[in-house]
Amino acid sequence: METIQTILQNTIKAKRSISKIADQEKKLLLEKLAQQIKASTQEIIRENQKDLNRMDDADPKKDRLLLNENRIHNLAESVLAVSLLTDPTNRLLSEKTLPNGLFIQQKTVPLGVVGIIYESRPNVTIDVAALCIRSGNVCVLRGGTDASFTNVFLVSLIRKVLEDFGLDQNIVQLLPTDRKFIMEMLTAVKYIDVIIPRGSQQLINYVREHAKVPVIETGAGVCHTYIEQTADLEKAAAIVVNAKVSRPSVCNALDTILVDESIAEKLLLKTALQLKEFQVEVFADERAYAILKNNNYPYLQQAKPEDFGREFLDYKCSVKTVSGYEEALEHIEKYSSKHSEAIISEDQNLCEAFLNEVDAAAVYANASTRFTDGGEFGLGAEIGISTQKLHARGPFALEKLVTEKWIVRGDGQVR
Repeated sequence: METIQTILQNTIKAKRSISKIADQEKKLLLEKLAQQIKASTQEIIRENQKDLNRMDDADPKKDRLLLNENRIHNLAESVLAVSLLTDPTNRLLSEKTLPNGLFIQQKTVPLGVVGIIYESRPNVTIDVAALCIRSGNVCVLRGGTDASFTNVFLVSLIRKVLEDFGLDQNIVQLLPTDRKFIMEMLTAVKYIDVIIPRGSQQLINYVREHAKVPVIETGAGVCHTYIEQTADLEKAAAIVVNAKVSRPSVCNALDTILVDESIAEKLLLKTALQLKEFQVEVFADERAYAILKNNNYPYLQQAKPEDFGREFLDYKCSVKTVSGYEEALEHIEKYSSKHSEAIISEDQNLCEAFLNEVDAAAVYANASTRFTDGGEFGLGAEIGISTQKLHARGPFALEKLVTEKWIVRGDGQVR
């Protein structure tokens, strides 16, 4: 294949096909897809294993790539959850009759064709397809080579369900993984309405720099948790450990612990025992290094400047001791990717100040950053976590897959 022009041209007819689907039919289609996913669990695992066999066990992306029975079940459940959400399209935003008699309505409509470029996460294939179908959009998927066997099988399931409902299979399309087609996708302004990159900062930067199609970024997550001097240390330790080890390969996992100097020793000793169980490598500043070294923490490194502002995506984190709230905020402002930031404190005024002052897509008081997720926020599923401020911010889910349309009815008016 020398060009993806034919694939892109197919989106035009696919848009017409999906525009004719009634709301109830979309729900039934997604219910059938969820059933197919569950029924195909062993086949999905088989194809996924082909991808896993090609990846080094030490690669932190391997956890993102893995689909086991539990994750496949959760994928199917997320499709069902999306089917139950309200269709975000055709909502009446406003209407009025002008003095000249024109009747004007403002309504929500699908974006049209949504292009997604993503890496190593085959769950994105299902999440995006379900969200786009529910919101009346066509999707063009470009997954990474790492997950190619899994993605090909998952898309074949989706397209079979579309065919069973008498719809154009090209409502969901998977592009070849050959890198030579990326630029053709990024510049396909005639066929693709918006492109959303989901993956590493390197991928996001590349798409932003080269795309002619409008881009909505789902950014990398450099996430901080600040433990303030009034914090309940038991609560703080539980939150820190959860944010780091529950699933370290995802973007809402903790990267940097900020802790007030006055409680640094107590907090670090409480967390060290639990982090040690998971062999978490800690890159500590001078004060934190001395504390952990004196207590024989085995996985310890002295932090370098580049260890702050670093998205680890692994059983690794950095620690910075601070003199108080203002220094913590200065550090976050300097190093944050504006994804998810948290404060642990019993001072409610300080918590409210943090929630108001910190510039991030999601801000937390006394909770783990691991909750930044479309499913956890009651949105069914997500395309990604947007860290920009135009169109969508935070979990980019169903209600953001629309734009607006003005409908004007007249009776011969001229200007």
